[in-house]
Amino acid sequence: MSLQTVGSNNATTSQDACYISLLGLAEYFRTSQPPNIKKCIQCLQALFTFQPPSKVEARTHLQLGQILMAYTNNTDMARTHLEAAWKLSEPLLNFDDVKFDTASLLAELYLQIDQNSTSKAILRKAIELSLNNVYWHCKLLLQLAQLHANDREYNLASELLAVGAESAEEAGATYLKVLFLLSRAMILMIERKTNDVLALLNSAGAIIDNHINNPHQKEYLKVFFLVLQVCYYLALGQVKTVKPSLKQLQMSIQTIMAPNWPTDEVIFGQNPLEMFVWLPKEQLYVLVYLVTVSHSMMAGYMDKAQKYTEKALTQIEKLKAQDDKCILSVFKVILLEHIVMCRMVMGNRELAIREIAAARDVCLSSGPNGQLLKRHAAQLHCLVGLYAMSTSFFEHAENQFLTCVNETTERDLKLFAKLNLAIIYLRTKRDQNLKQILDAVSTENTHTYSSQALMGGFYYVQGLHAFHKASFHEAKRFLRETLKMANAEDLNRLTSCSLVLLSHVFLSISNSKESMNMVTPAMQLASKIPDIHVQLWGSAILKDLHRMSKDAQHEKEALANHVKYSENLIADQLKCVQSIHHNLIDWLKGPPPPTNATAAAIAAINTASSNNVAITTAQSASTQATALMSPVVSPTIQYTNQSPLNATNTMQQHHNFQQHQTHHQQSYY
Repeated sequence: MSLQTVGSNNATTSQDACYISLLGLAEYFRTSQPPNIKKCIQCLQALFTFQPPSKVEARTHLQLGQILMAYTNNTDMARTHLEAAWKLSEPLLNFDDVKFDTASLLAELYLQIDQNSTSKAILRKAIELSLNNVYWHCKLLLQLAQLHANDREYNLASELLAVGAESAEEAGATYLKVLFLLSRAMILMIERKTNDVLALLNSAGAIIDNHINNPHQKEYLKVFFLVLQVCYYLALGQVKTVKPSLKQLQMSIQTIMAPNWPTDEVIFGQNPLEMFVWLPKEQLYVLVYLVTVSHSMMAGYMDKAQKYTEKALTQIEKLKAQDDKCILSVFKVILLEHIVMCRMVMGNRELAIREIAAARDVCLSSGPNGQLLKRHAAQLHCLVGLYAMSTSFFEHAENQFLTCVNETTERDLKLFAKLNLAIIYLRTKRDQNLKQILDAVSTENTHTYSSQALMGGFYYVQGLHAFHKASFHEAKRFLRETLKMANAEDLNRLTSCSLVLLSHVFLSISNSKESMNMVTPAMQLASKIPDIHVQLWGSAILKDLHRMSKDAQHEKEALANHVKYSENLIADQLKCVQSIHHNLIDWLKGPPPPTNATAAAIAAINTASSNNVAITTAQSASTQATALMSPVVSPTIQYTNQSPLNATNTMQQHHNFQQHQTHHQQSYY
């Protein structure tokens, strides 16, 4: 942000000389090391004593507003100056930069103080005034669309983006038109308007391939397009179908991250209508890791998911050290949400609750308005519910899932939580509650879901229910439908869970041959994932099968494996209940409780003491289901805002990307 002069070309009068001197002095104090902001502001305020012309006065008010917003927390004074700048500049002709820069910054300030309606109103007015300035018209349309999207007013956001695409097309700005089209596809994806999303992606893809001549801009747009395409397929649960697109995305990001790739400023800083970029390449790099993690989790490759999560978190910390952008906290929370589910599948529940607490801490430190916590509270409740469920705190788990259902507006997350509630009601033999929730899920909207994984998860729960009613034929019918969906798209964890339950069904009707045919591939997949819960369940079935066939050696091996898995889970259970973060299962209202320092000290003593306790028992699970689902719900894209690089920079970053966690249905029976 450099302070600029506006006034008479003939700076011969003493007033002009004083004005220029004060402005130069203000800039000197602003750029000093360290900056002397107080003196900078005093110099700018002194300009008003000379009663400068309206344009000079308006620009000075804008500069003061910029300084106060960038370097202080004095939003009241910043607001006063920006409102003065807007009042002065609004009626002035040929003063677009100051007029619309003021409107944009003032809208940001209103947003910070929770005056969303006022923020939208000033942007609407600025959009009306900017019809003859394509750059500002499009910039303000993006900003207003962002506000509506943040407030979940997706129809309004989509309409504004459609207007932006038309404006860009009329101006012959093909690159900018594609940005609008892809941004609109992102909004439609949130709304689950899959047919409209596909049409927009196809349209944008054709333009990228045939009408974008700048190779660097083409590659950036390809990454944006491919991220959306990957998320589109994952939203449908099409883990197998998405692989070519994901591979192409990974290759494109490697191209962009190559050392000889030009800087974003070089690529986007030449033409005003090309001075827009979705995300800088360093953040795109993290985002590609994130969607790769999402795919690995849905496919059931927990080791891969862990590896890519660790790499992404390392990259985020490097970027935070340079410039702590809000979007990095969003990425970090999503990655932590993924790794939590990965830990629980592998039986590392104590690590999972630690990482839930880490996600909580990122949300709590995300800013005064707590927007990140508001967006992720339902997911955090859901994760705590999964943790409580996995550690057999069923009442707490039920409360967490019910809170999640009440707090979220996302259909996928609601269904996910309800299916887990169904498992709790199965465990606790609450048949009436179980019937109500399954009927509700079935009649409300299950048939409107197009996700293979979601539908497979619903059939799995019904199969589990039928199994507990001893309706074995019905259980087989549901589970075969689940397997059909899971196998079609390589949903490995859903496959392994269905196979082991189907094996248990056959064992229950004394069909040992078919039971063995099911449990063998289930154990192979569980080992590959790895999924300790399916391994525990499968080893119990194998033990019984080998006992029935009088194969003492294999029965002994299966028993040893079963004891090993049981002891690992019991040891982890002890760590969980002693964890300083375990009290998160009591959190139901308001912000999540922070970790108590005294509790941390007590927990450290308890942990040291418990190291001397030998684990001598192992619970049998020969007749208990111990695991539920493969990843069930695909990532949902959120449309979030990131401020421009700075007030006078030519390149503006407008539409950024928030992706909700992939909600993997992880339950234990």
